[in-house]
Amino acid sequence: MTLTEEIALEERNSSRVGWRGWAALVVLMLPVLLVSVDNTVLSFALPAIAADLAPTSTQQLWIIDAYPLVLAGLLVTMGTLGDRFGRRRILLIGAVGFAVVSVFAAFAPTASALIAARAVLGLFGAMLMPSTLSLLRSIFTNRDQRRLAIAVWASMFSAGSAIGPVVGGILLEHFAWGSVFLLSVPVLVPLLVFAPLLLPNTRDPHPGRFDPLSIVLSMLTTVPIVYAIKELAVHGAGVVPVLLLLLGVGFGVAFVRRQVRSATPMLDMRLFGRARFSGALLVNLLSVVALVGFLYFASQYLQLVVGLSPMDAGLALVPGMAVMILAGLLVVPVARRVAPRILVPIGLAISAVAYLMVAFGASAGVGLLVTAFAVLAIGIGMAETVSNELILASVPPAKAGAASAVSETAYELGAVLGTTVLGGILTAIYRSTIQIPAEVPVEAARAARETLAGAAQVARDLGGALGEQVASTAAAAFESGVFVTSIIGAVLVVAAAVIAATTLGGVHTPSEESNVARREAGRHPR
Repeated sequence: MTLTEEIALEERNSSRVGWRGWAALVVLMLPVLLVSVDNTVLSFALPAIAADLAPTSTQQLWIIDAYPLVLAGLLVTMGTLGDRFGRRRILLIGAVGFAVVSVFAAFAPTASALIAARAVLGLFGAMLMPSTLSLLRSIFTNRDQRRLAIAVWASMFSAGSAIGPVVGGILLEHFAWGSVFLLSVPVLVPLLVFAPLLLPNTRDPHPGRFDPLSIVLSMLTTVPIVYAIKELAVHGAGVVPVLLLLLGVGFGVAFVRRQVRSATPMLDMRLFGRARFSGALLVNLLSVVALVGFLYFASQYLQLVVGLSPMDAGLALVPGMAVMILAGLLVVPVARRVAPRILVPIGLAISAVAYLMVAFGASAGVGLLVTAFAVLAIGIGMAETVSNELILASVPPAKAGAASAVSETAYELGAVLGTTVLGGILTAIYRSTIQIPAEVPVEAARAARETLAGAAQVARDLGGALGEQVASTAAAAFESGVFVTSIIGAVLVVAAAVIAATTLGGVHTPSEESNVARREAGRHPR
């Protein structure tokens, strides 16, 4: 049976779930909340971490990116292990490990220790997200219900992103920065109680042989490429990042060739031959780049330029997160009637306008930034719901873990690129344009040139007219970086819209899938 025939058969035999299925969805939202809170709360804690641990600019980026780097390298592996050994089992192991390591991260004594803790969090985080999506695919076989379930999943991710800065801001007002990592611990209790009762331990009934070499090749593909992108963004072109890129691409070719030749591959490469699957992945990736890149500079601008407290900065972005949740939910009934190739580009075009608003009005202050984020959130919320549903609809339930892992890999790679590329460009422009007064001591001037947080600390230490001058020139340099970064962000969103228009196709129905299956069967007789 072809891949398309398997999907068509599952669509025809699908049934609607009752209260137990929706209760299972509530349980699955807990690890999503766990990871999403952890993702965004760190950006708002970064100024406090920088003041306490005094990381270099490279270490500052690594504190954010160590987690998604390791996670991206292991997602496909963990998704496949979930298909083989049971998705609920992998989910629970990941949840326990994530909470334990979060406690260690909360009390990390140095920047290096915090980076290490974030890397181990990536290991356990890789067990969580593919498990939630693949379990959704197995529980909700009816496509209309699944589309709504995925919208709720994406909305919870957005809600966690909104809750994280607010709750984290309250904690940072009264406690040390390490308290933000402890947010994940209370989520464990209801998850461990209700997951065994409500979640099926689904798996692939025919998983094939375990392939350690494919696991190693997948990591050797992802990690060098992501690290090379980080180095290019922070330090510019050089021998090391180029060699890493070539190394990652080489291992990637070896990985693909092994999957194509294997009778039971770790990742079914036929998936990428489906335009909807590949197009939805790219839309997912570019949307996340745009979202994370925006949050990277917005959180610093609100705290270090405008002067808001961490809690107030988090509250300022809550309206945008609320808009993202609403857009993701409201697009569900529209997606039944409007083709994805039309619906998603419209939303992304709106998001591109948001970046242009920031580019040509960054100095307008908090009001414009808050409005722009809400506008950006409309398109991102729509695109994430539709693209994730298309990805899962392209695979039969037995392969849901691997497909979910690919989707999450695109998401996490987008998070890395959002910080490293957009954040790296912003940092490079900041360093090249900041003009430190000659009266500033050498060590203080070096710290001010490294990061905006460093400049803010130097301005506070100096005080008086000289401190104000340092703060003013740092803000101007940062705004120059925001202008260029926003233009690039707008280009990326437009590129995502073009990809969506040319690959996502029209309104999908089970009957259409059945017709495609019959055509494929005719071309490939058994």
